[in-house]
Formats: sequence, C-alpha cells, structure tokens
Amino acid sequence: MENSTKSIGKGIDRIDGILKITGKATYATDYPAKNMAYAVLFKSTIAAGQITKIDSTEAEKYPGVIKVITHENAPRLNTKGGLRGGALLQGPEIIFHGQHIGIVVAETFEQATAAAHLIKVEYNQKAEKTNFEKLAETPTMPKGKELADQVRGAGKSAMKTAEVTVEELYETPIEHHHPMEPHATMAMWEGDKLTLYNGSQIINGAQTAAAATLNMKPEQVRIISPFIGGGFGSKGGQWANLVLTAVAAKMVNRPVKLALTRQQMFNSVGLRQRNMQKLSIGATKEGKLVALAHEIISHTAINDEYIEPCGDCTKIMYDVPNSLITYRVVPMNIILPTYTRGPGKSTGSFALESAMDELAYKLKMDPIELRIKNEPPKDPSNGKPWSSRTTVKCLQEGAKAFGWDKRKAEPGTNKIGDDLIGYGVACGTYPARQRDSSAIIKLTLKNKVVHAKVEIAASDLGTGTNTILAQTAADGLGLPVNQITVKLGDSDLPPAAGSVGSVGASSFANAVNDACIKITDELLAKSGKQFFVRPTAAQLMISESFTDFQTRSDSKAPAEAEKYSAHSFNANFAEVRVNSITGMVKVTRFLAVTGAGKILNPKTARSQIIGGNVWGIGMALTEESVIDPRYGNFATRSFADYHVPTNLDIGNLDAMFINEEDLIPNKMGVKGIGEVGIVGVAAAVANAVFNATGKRVRSLPITPDKLL
Repeated sequence: MENSTKSIGKGIDRIDGILKITGKATYATDYPAKNMAYAVLFKSTIAAGQITKIDSTEAEKYPGVIKVITHENAPRLNTKGGLRGGALLQGPEIIFHGQHIGIVVAETFEQATAAAHLIKVEYNQKAEKTNFEKLAETPTMPKGKELADQVRGAGKSAMKTAEVTVEELYETPIEHHHPMEPHATMAMWEGDKLTLYNGSQIINGAQTAAAATLNMKPEQVRIISPFIGGGFGSKGGQWANLVLTAVAAKMVNRPVKLALTRQQMFNSVGLRQRNMQKLSIGATKEGKLVALAHEIISHTAINDEYIEPCGDCTKIMYDVPNSLITYRVVPMNIILPTYTRGPGKSTGSFALESAMDELAYKLKMDPIELRIKNEPPKDPSNGKPWSSRTTVKCLQEGAKAFGWDKRKAEPGTNKIGDDLIGYGVACGTYPARQRDSSAIIKLTLKNKVVHAKVEIAASDLGTGTNTILAQTAADGLGLPVNQITVKLGDSDLPPAAGSVGSVGASSFANAVNDACIKITDELLAKSGKQFFVRPTAAQLMISESFTDFQTRSDSKAPAEAEKYSAHSFNANFAEVRVNSITGMVKVTRFLAVTGAGKILNPKTARSQIIGGNVWGIGMALTEESVIDPRYGNFATRSFADYHVPTNLDIGNLDAMFINEEDLIPNKMGVKGIGEVGIVGVAAAVANAVFNATGKRVRSLPITPDKLL
C-alpha cells in the first residue's frame, strides 16, 4: 500500500503511547530474571575526610543479606573510564556528603534497605568547603581552555563610553533534575559478557564508559534502554551506580537490581550548579549597545571540573562591538555538577535578558524594540553568517499573538482587586547541530504488504523519538506509519548520537532518511530497470517481488554546516498576577514562539516546548536545592521541600512555531527543540514580576518574602 500523504509535519500520536499507558513499556527495573538480588547504596554522612572503620557485622547477619561491598573488598576499577562524579568505592577518601561508601545486596529490596541502616561507620573528618558565598570571594580560573576570558573590541573598558548603563548581580541556585523515573540499573553477567538494563540518554556513551571503568572491551558490554522516564541531562553522562550494580552482580554471581531513591537522587547523579553572574550593559541614549560584560562565578567538585557555559547566549544574542565574558570557579565538597536542561543558556539567559529589561526601563523604551534595535546581522562571536535567525520574527509574531500592546509600561499600574498584573518578554537560543549516527532499514514483503523495521542505537527520553523516526521512515519509504517498526535503545544496534544538546532529532532522523534514500537507490539498481518517475522503496519491493532487503547508512553533518552559525531561537512572553497582600506569584499565561527549522511532529514538539516552559517557570518561582553549610548535605531532599511545579501552579501555556526552512545544518532542516524550550523562560517571568510590582528580583527563585 503506497503512502499517499506525507507523515512528517503531522501531529500524530506517539506510537508507543499505548504501551506506556497500559504499563507494558519496559523501563530499567522492569526486566524479569531468575534468582534476582537487590542492592541498596549506603552513603557518607560527612562532606570531607576519610573512613577509618566500617563495621558491617550486624548487617551481614541480617536475614536475607548476601553481601556487603565497601572499598575494603570492591574490585579495582578504572576511575578514568568516563563515569561522572567518582564514588566508585575505590578508597576511604570522602569528598562530598552522600558519597557512595558501600552496597548491601540482599534477597529483597526491603532487607537490603534495613541492613544498610545497621552499618556503623567511623570517620576522620576534615574541614569541608561547603559555603559558596564565602568561597566565591576568592575564585580561581577554570582549567578548561574553552572557558578562558573572551574579549571583543575594547571589552568591559568600553562601558565608560556608554550614556546609559546597567550593572547588576544575578544569582541562580542549585537545581536538581528529578525525572519521573529515578536512576536505576539491572545487571546480568553471562561469562565475561555483561548486560546492563539502564536509562541512558547516550546508549553508546554508557557502553564505552561502563566497559572502560570495568576494564572490559565495549563489545563485552551491552546497554539496553528502550524506554526512559526522563533524564534532563542527568542520564546523559553515566554515574557510579551503573557500574556498581555490575560489580555487585559479579560479586554475588546473580542478576542484581539497584534503584536510587528520590532522596538519593539529590547526591548521586549531579545537579545544576549555583551561579553568580555580574552583568554590565552600556548603551547610547537611543538604545544602541556599546559594551556588554558577563562575569560568572560557579562552583565545581573538589576532584573534577564542570562549569555551565552561562555566557553562551551573551556571545551571540546582540550586536555589540565591545564585550567581555569571564568564568571563575570555586571547588567545593559537593557532587560534580552536570548538564541540566539548557545548560548555561537557561541560567545565563536569566541574567542577560533581565539586564536587557532593566536597560529598556532606564531608556524608557519598549523591551521588544530594544532587542530588535540590537539584532546582529551575523554571529558576533565568530563572524560567521547565520544559517537563519528568527529572533525578530519570534518577537513580532509573539507580540501580536500575546497582546503585548495591552502592556502598561509603568510598573505597578495594572491592578485587578488585590492582584498586580505584569507582562514580561525574554529571548533565547540554542545551537543546532547534527552528530554522526547510523541506521539500518529492513524491508519485508508478505502477501503484497511491505513492512519496514528501523534499527538505531538512539534513545527516547519520553520526547517522541520512536514516533518521529517512524514518520521519517514512512515518508522515505512510501509506507504508512503503522507498517513501520522502530527498534532503538540497544547498544547492539548501529551506533548513534545521544538525546542530549538538542542533537537527537536531527541526528537520528537524518540517519534514517539517508538510509531510506540509500535503500531505494539499491532496490532501483537491483531491479535493473529505468523509471520515468522515481518509485518508492515500497513500490519496488512489490513490483520486483523482493521478499526482503536491508541496508545501513552512516550519516554525518554536511561539510558546509561548519561555515555557518546555526541555532534555534525563541521569544518568551509571560503574564503574571502578583497578590499585593501575600506576595504570591501566579503565571496566568505563557507563550513561547520558536524558530527551530522543520518541525517533524507538532504535537510532540509542542509537548517538548511546554515541558521546558514549565521547568523555566519552576526555575523562576519555586525550585531551589539548599545546602546546609555546616555539614554539606541538602536540607531539601524530597518533593515536600523541593517544589517542582504542578498543574495548579501553571496557567494557560501556548506554543507557536515559526515556519522556517534552513537546510544548512542538515539535509532535513531539523534544528532541535528539547533544550531551547527552557531558555529565556525564567527571565520572561522575572521581567513580568517587575512590570507588575516595580520590584526587581535578581536572585532566583522569586518567592513571596522577596516581594513583600
């Protein structure tokens, strides 16, 4: 049956939706195995020092306990194997509160949990570095060369030539990822071969990191991860729990499951680091930018370095001849920070876009007009031409759809009852890239019906990868979607990029599309015929009676792509109501307008954008992980005190996409939307709060005590 209408661009339902709502989708701990054992981690209760004694006598006697594993009996691992954060039970050294110091393996999860509480640990405690404010007074240069000071023109010194200036400090707190599915692994050994069922955003990355850490070859390790209950970056790099599950399974010679609890998620799998950002903007009285400086202080781990690139938006968003971007860092006794949705761009855009709003207010200028006035004709950071840039269109179309003309420029003047009404706007961006990926397509013909199977070691975080790849294959092969099967989430499949950095959709879809073109070409060659109109692969299978045929394609980004600066862009519009008596903020309306190239499926794309918007609203109003500086542990360690927005916290959300064809970054013109959905959101809310109240909150989250 030929596919008469195109599938790409249609908002079809997720092809795996029924599996998920019926509970048939298999996540990391859903796989059955004979003789399963259960592992529970136990953790350090100090932030710095050494373990002097571990007494596990009582735990080992507890009913059902099979093994207690600590640094005293764990095998030697390769600590430079690529896992993040250390904590591999390789010695007595403690570098953060909550570091893994052992595993209890038992017949049941409950027995392992109870036994873990019986273990007595003695420490030689050292002075911990956990007070960010104090340490930030004497930060150091980062080790990473890409974070060296970036100066353009006269740098910050050009500020003295400006007629109007804004110089302020903006702060964003530690945040945690908190996917619905906490990190979990099941490990099974068969001889020297290891299978790990695990939520992995980068399937092949998890495979190579696990193999290297365990001193094995990648082909000895198989990662199976067909469904992932969210990750937001925390499942991008892999953490110690992945390999420690394999260690436990080897030591007890049985399959083992290890699932983190929600509380353990706070100190096991990274976090979004706290950032202090000084923004200095100088402009003429007419609103033309003359200088821009973005000076950032962040923290990292004692033993390793990760720093969010908070200056990334500042580098490219506005046309300014003189700029400075600097990074400074303070090592602390806290788990290594890591990639968190929109890393650097979400936090950096809060500072940049808040400062732009402050400048607009000082200039008595509309914030949209100020942004358009400083639109750069090419990428200011490297001089490359844009592959395309939709910022102005996003602002203009969004203003019309949102009703920006109803905004009152003077703060605090729009009131209904006890509520102050405010409008805010902020822009964002995220790079558009394609990464190397491979795909196999297998075609079969039975009873004159063609079916296709797509195989690729991609991952689906819940974002709709299965669906967009089925749509891509349907159009590429001339088949309806219901005759396509997609197999992903397995390292035995052709290698692929990860679901990280908004490279997933462009990398996976282009690999599948290339495989469709290739298989059609090969079927044409095999037929030995010439056709006036190019037939589809499905038509060729039927006309030539081929019962089965397959091919593999290995795809790369176009060579020309490097000559351009390619990005997705957005404009975010927020309406807030602030109760003048309680200080409570409610986002009543939010609109995100995004230019992200070809939208493969508007339904799943809208879901992605709205998800990013919700997190951005949470970033603005509720989310904050608080460290107790006396001990280095998190005072917030459950959903009772770490507030993720729920339905009642969120008003009317809407998402619009700009029609955009940009075939420079990749052949299909797919740009990626997973990251950009959060960029600029917190600033739009903060700017709306200022418009409502006249109070500028520069330290997130914006809680009632900061407004009253």
